[in-house]
Amino acid sequence: MKRSFKTWLASGCLALLAVAAAGPARAEVTPVPHVDLSRYLGTWYEIAAIPQTFQRQCVSNTRAEYALGEDDTIAVRNSCETAAGERSSAEGRARIEDPVSRAELKVTFVRLLGHWVYLFGGDYWVIDLEPSYRYAVVGHPDRAYGWILSRTPALAAEDLRSIARNLTAQGYDLCEFKMTRQDEGFAGTAMRLCDAVAAH
Repeated sequence: MKRSFKTWLASGCLALLAVAAAGPARAEVTPVPHVDLSRYLGTWYEIAAIPQTFQRQCVSNTRAEYALGEDDTIAVRNSCETAAGERSSAEGRARIEDPVSRAELKVTFVRLLGHWVYLFGGDYWVIDLEPSYRYAVVGHPDRAYGWILSRTPALAAEDLRSIARNLTAQGYDLCEFKMTRQDEGFAGTAMRLCDAVAAH
């Protein structure tokens, strides 16, 4: 059965409206070209992050510590202070997914029968890295996660603005990130990254 011209025109208009409503395509999340893991190891302070349920107990002083693990993996130890003033921590492993750039990893905190299970792991992509390794930004191909990390508990305003530009260029919404309270850094509560950048 042939469709009438009006029906065809209406269908075409609806398709065009759907495309217009979708808006321009978002930029892809892109890992940095290379990570020197020997320089990346050590302690990082969380400056801001997209809130995750597995961090819901954290109220301040969140840190990530990386060290060499077995079989070319990276030992991961995440810790933070809870509302009760206690230190909460989680141990995991990171496996290199891209051996060329070493900027794409998969992290798991699940261990069964003495083996780390990466089936339940999450993508960990280094998407911004200051040349001297003063700060790094960890992202996810679907923007499900995002962490801004620094070697010190505080970042200079110009560093935060540079990070914000890079995150925006990769399609992240800065307002999804929340600043992390650090005793020697940001001392506020519940401030969004977009507001922190605007304030400086």
